[in-house]
Amino acid sequence: MSARVLVVDDLPFMRKLLREVLTEAGYTVVAEASDGRQALAAFAQHQPDLVVLDITMPVMDGITALRRMLALDPRARVVMCSALGEQQMILRAIRLGAKDFVVKPFRPERMVTAVEKALRRGSGSARPAARVE
Repeated sequence: MSARVLVVDDLPFMRKLLREVLTEAGYTVVAEASDGRQALAAFAQHQPDLVVLDITMPVMDGITALRRMLALDPRARVVMCSALGEQQMILRAIRLGAKDFVVKPFRPERMVTAVEKALRRGSGSARPAARVE
């Protein structure tokens, strides 16, 4: 069974690109979201194996969504993907618990490598049911 991925980005073309890259690599995109609030709802509903998460989004940014996902499930595997290539933002996301950070624009191989690495880091553990209140 292929890993199940939630794709979160406010730009429709970026969600489409991520879906294509991940699908070609053999992953199943179970849901998409355009902001952090939608991402949390999809995370709770679909319980994906991995989340690809943008930082700059309306309603709720990716850093806040990352914190909340990890509060729901400390073993959540999240790869941040953002045009914000600033060192401070990368370090912040990693310190909070992101498994990797891919800077846009990215090469498809870079995204696939980040996803593979994140999935290897957390394989084998049962996932509790996530709930959003």
